[in-house]
Amino acid sequence: MLETGTVHTNYTSGKVNRIAVNWHTQFVIDPERRLVTVEFGKKLTAEDIARYAERLKIHPEFQPEFSEIANLTEVEEIDLQAEDFLKLADKIDPFSPKAKRAFVVQTTTQRHAARMHKLLRSEKNFEIFESVEDAEKWVSS
Repeated sequence: MLETGTVHTNYTSGKVNRIAVNWHTQFVIDPERRLVTVEFGKKLTAEDIARYAERLKIHPEFQPEFSEIANLTEVEEIDLQAEDFLKLADKIDPFSPKAKRAFVVQTTTQRHAARMHKLLRSEKNFEIFESVEDAEKWVSS
């Protein structure tokens, strides 16, 4: 497992940084593709998402207009209340309303969490997929 705050380089492009927010949240910024990919672990909390957003905001390569693929497929427990969803959507989310957002889900609970975020952000550029491959195709289109 990656340590908190550790930066790793993906040497296929030399420019992709994998950042571990904590032991169960990791994200990759790919400036060439203008894409952020985040993977969440077994338990997802408002604090996990807030830490992820803060790390993105201070990262020198992050731009709010980048697309995002949020992979929730490993999440087994979502510890978010209605007020958490509102705060995350209204105050914490670092992405521009123009950014393409794709959530990858496999369970009903994951799908409900993704739908809640979509409704609160009221974005047209927000889709929910069952595979990372489909999400990547949509984000690239």
